Amino acid sequence: MFKKVPHTYVIIFSLIVFAAVLTWLIPGGEYVKETRMVNGVEQTELVFKTIENQPQTWEVFAAMVHGFEKGAGIIIFILMIGGAFWIMNDSKAVDVGIFSFLNFVKKLDKYKAIRFFGANNLILTLIMLMFSVFGAVFGMSEETIAFMVVLIPLAISMGYDSITGVGIVYLAAHLGFAGAVLNPFTIGIAQGLADLPLFSGFEYRLICWVVINIVGFAYILFYARKIKRNPKASPVYKEDEYWRNRAAVNVEEIEKPTSKAAWWAYVLTSIVLILFAYKHQETTLKIGGGEGVTWPVMPLMAGFFVLTGFLTLRKKVHFFILNLLGFTILFLVVGVMGYEWYITEIAALFLAMGLLSGISMGNDANQITKLFLDGAKDIMSAALVVGLAGGIIVILEEGRIVHTILHTLAQSMSDLGNIASVGIMYGIQTLINVFIPSGSAKAALTMPIMAPFSDLIGLSRQATVMAFQFGDGFTNMITPTSPVLIGVLGVAKVPYTKWFKWIAPLIIALIILGFLLLIPTVTMELNGF
Repeated sequence: MFKKVPHTYVIIFSLIVFAAVLTWLIPGGEYVKETRMVNGVEQTELVFKTIENQPQTWEVFAAMVHGFEKGAGIIIFILMIGGAFWIMNDSKAVDVGIFSFLNFVKKLDKYKAIRFFGANNLILTLIMLMFSVFGAVFGMSEETIAFMVVLIPLAISMGYDSITGVGIVYLAAHLGFAGAVLNPFTIGIAQGLADLPLFSGFEYRLICWVVINIVGFAYILFYARKIKRNPKASPVYKEDEYWRNRAAVNVEEIEKPTSKAAWWAYVLTSIVLILFAYKHQETTLKIGGGEGVTWPVMPLMAGFFVLTGFLTLRKKVHFFILNLLGFTILFLVVGVMGYEWYITEIAALFLAMGLLSGISMGNDANQITKLFLDGAKDIMSAALVVGLAGGIIVILEEGRIVHTILHTLAQSMSDLGNIASVGIMYGIQTLINVFIPSGSAKAALTMPIMAPFSDLIGLSRQATVMAFQFGDGFTNMITPTSPVLIGVLGVAKVPYTKWFKWIAPLIIALIILGFLLLIPTVTMELNGF
């Protein structure tokens, strides 16, 4: 039905060549700072001036090298995150946590309030909330593929279908990904490239995440209730015969005795955290540009880890690894809000989590190294595309036409008003996402242009970042160019055409909702904007 879509690398290299062609056609220009007297007050303004352009030819090949140089920090960050999570995922700790959680929730059905809402609805909602948090906090995306073989049989056994299984995992994670409260792969990179404080504008972004989740969760729950009443109404009822013939994965099959190495990992981590808490007895937490509050955060977290680490290790090593993951996320939040951590510190934090997870499972150094390399290899394409995308900007900069393009766009949009301007930016990001589904790549490609452009037309850079965020997030769930979506549907045995028909109404609603949520960013005084 669909023609073969070019590889992302082919698309980006074509854009590099196209950028080189533009350097021959577009006159050069640059913005320079000039100080002028306005009503007796000196003001510095950016003034556009025409200069000679520098047509690019063989430089298209050198541009890729320079693109990797410019994006080296982000590329290394992506590789380290990918390797660390691969080590943790190999432990199956998340699988154990999910099924233990489900077993606990099922026991709550004896309470009237739970029965009123429905134990199954509560299970679906809590699963979706968990995956949405993962998507919003650390950009869970590719990892959802692994959960298909675990949660689709569960959904089938509960009387639902494979689309429901995909919805509560993949769709929920990408609703969180679109909300992107603390996602380092999208918001972190985009704000860094836009020279904004890391994760600033947190408050309004959190509100957007809640609203997006309400709409998405309601859509999934309404559909699930329909299938529960009549399973044969499912558009994938025939395809689900494959899953109905399979037994759901049993958490009891995942057994691993707690090793001495896990206790050593616990002791070592506890000592490090206690020493760190002694050095940082108080922490001033700031959200965006606020004044912040001062609390003894590190001593409290160190003490809490010592307690929970001991209890989880006594129960099961998998719960200890989940405890490590939970504290990693907490330290990410505290580090960013209290100590201005950026990609170097965050990468080191997740790397430590990955290594401790591997040690806790009793893996030796060679096994941990192999797992890390497997994870880095798996995410290599996403890392490389950041460097390649940087080559486009290099060509435009070396050709001296970036400012000319910005000036032309600013002139054409200057009279449209802020709402229309941010809407057009949103539309451009949404369109680009169909061809380049990688959020990191789009941030590297578009933010160096969009951020200064927003200055020229009087928009806040934060609003521009949110236009990127929504434009990147929603269409990932429907575009056939998304390798994660195609991978998830392949594992779930859900035909793309049936998925498209099912999710299209939700995507249309989310795109409209995204535009409505962008309006306050240009009409209201929001913290961080």
